Amino acid sequence: MRRSSMLLIATLLTLAGSVCGAVAQDWPTRPIRALTTASAGGISDVFMRALGEKLGERLGRPIVVENRPGGMQNVGARACQDAAPDGYTICIINADPIIYNQFLIKDMPFDPVHGLQPITNLFDLIHVLVVNSDLKVKNVDELVALSKARPGTLSYVTPGAPMVLYMETLKRERGADWVRVPFKGGGEAVNSVLGGSTPIALIGEGNVVGQIRAGTMTPLVMMNNIHSPNFPKVPTLKETGYNGPPSRGWYGLFAPAGTPRPIIDRIAKETAAIVADPEFAEKQLKERSLVGSTDTPDEFAKLIADDRLVAEQVVKQAGMEPE
Repeated sequence: MRRSSMLLIATLLTLAGSVCGAVAQDWPTRPIRALTTASAGGISDVFMRALGEKLGERLGRPIVVENRPGGMQNVGARACQDAAPDGYTICIINADPIIYNQFLIKDMPFDPVHGLQPITNLFDLIHVLVVNSDLKVKNVDELVALSKARPGTLSYVTPGAPMVLYMETLKRERGADWVRVPFKGGGEAVNSVLGGSTPIALIGEGNVVGQIRAGTMTPLVMMNNIHSPNFPKVPTLKETGYNGPPSRGWYGLFAPAGTPRPIIDRIAKETAAIVADPEFAEKQLKERSLVGSTDTPDEFAKLIADDRLVAEQVVKQAGMEPE
């Protein structure tokens, strides 16, 4: 390559870096959208609103939360991918559309590998298997027996592919009789269980803490093999002799691919400071059965890559084909 060409490229790269730096210094100058893949009232919706309030204070501009549920969470993920990569759209997304959906859906509506820029992991979920208390069952064996006694009448809702794999494997191995209902969001899932139309849910504990305490839902088992601090007497999967879902659930913060890295880094830094605050952590994480897990953009990207390898093997071992 000629020296003149090399100098031109170096100059262009320097100018590009200067432009990105200038954009980051001026940013933000207007409100920032925060898209969620959950319906109003879902655990990620509630968390994003709390985080958005604090993040807006630190950035000097309001964070406006928009709900985009549906399509196995692909609707919200695509809306985030398709937004302008200018730092004015961020999104909170569960692991499943980023990790699992590409192995379960033939025609993905967004690119989970290249369409989004990881900012930071936010929290890990504690999942619990709950039922409408009117079913009068106290453990998984009783639930399986009831489903056999009432064939074709019980349905369940769960947000994630690993949890679907668990319920369908249990159905096959124990001869249970239940049907999955598509998941739209945490708030709608809770209402469907309370109403009895879908009396079984495998869901983040934070969605149903109040209902369990009120006695309207019965917890059967904790899915993470760690006793919940909220319900220490509820057994773990290992204690009940069942195998659990093969991967944990998390929620992370993303931006459209191409968002300037200085902006990504600042959002990650401010978010980590908020989540580390003892008062915020107590109210928004511990009380909601969430485990804070913020990291750097690069660390989060590596976690995603590692989880994706596990997910591919899990789907293959389950014999599931993309549909």
